Amino acid sequence: MIPDRFHFLEAQAASSGLLRSLIEDGFAIVRGAASPDFVARFGAGLDQRFEHTPYCVGPFHGPRTKRFHRLLARAPEAEALVLQAPIFEAVQAILGGWCDFPELNLAQGVEIHPGALEQIPHCDQAMWPAPKGAIEYCVNVFWPVTRFTPENGATRIWPRTHFRPRQPGEPLASPFICELEPGDAMVILGSTMHAAGANMSAVPRRAAIFSYCLGWLKAYENQSLAYSIDEVRAMDPAIAPLLGYRWHRPNLGTFDGQCPSILLEDEHEDHLATIDALSPEHVEMVESFALAAARGSGGTAIAAGRTQ
Repeated sequence: MIPDRFHFLEAQAASSGLLRSLIEDGFAIVRGAASPDFVARFGAGLDQRFEHTPYCVGPFHGPRTKRFHRLLARAPEAEALVLQAPIFEAVQAILGGWCDFPELNLAQGVEIHPGALEQIPHCDQAMWPAPKGAIEYCVNVFWPVTRFTPENGATRIWPRTHFRPRQPGEPLASPFICELEPGDAMVILGSTMHAAGANMSAVPRRAAIFSYCLGWLKAYENQSLAYSIDEVRAMDPAIAPLLGYRWHRPNLGTFDGQCPSILLEDEHEDHLATIDALSPEHVEMVESFALAAARGSGGTAIAAGRTQ
């Protein structure tokens, strides 16, 4: 039995309940996070893309499923969905314990066709070959473009399976079936077990997925190749950091030794100084070393320490 408390959060009350639900249950559903008319326009703009996209290759993504990427270049409404408050604020709160700023892991359109089999239960952060159970690596947001029903393969979630590694063959309890309407949003931690259900209906099920990961991880989508600089310049300025146009302390993701946001300027110098981008603990470490070196060995030791 799924506890009665797994109910939808209404959009106007989501600010207070969303983060709590994610932390306690590993997922949350926000009803009415976007207007149905807005989602309808967003979905209509993807019709041709879905029509011409081939089926996936491989058993995990599914041979009766279509997926395509680069949604920020495919539909203008995607930017608003990526930055939708309070969802994006909750993403920042969840991932902010382990990074300065999240990046966009993927922006994907998904269409599950009739006859698609149920997907293997999985947690999305299993893609990174790193220890599990101590850090949350990503947060995924599903935006239904069509209704999610038990018949058409609505996403199944196993509540409270987050934040701990699972043993091979460990049995799972009955899943929570996420019945959704266009305009609702389903938010899932990267460590929460979930899976697409089998589509036993006569029509495809469509959704958009925006996934956010720790800013220092290698993302599913290579965002620096997915969008040209001119495309990024035309987007909401808040999108650029999510696509890698912001360095991450300490000194990660730089361009010519500086924050890559300089590439979005009309012009920048060809000869650039390399600039430190240090976290507070690294600043303290460097300053403590320099102070100790000055006391013990004189200026030579200080200079040597600063050039390492």
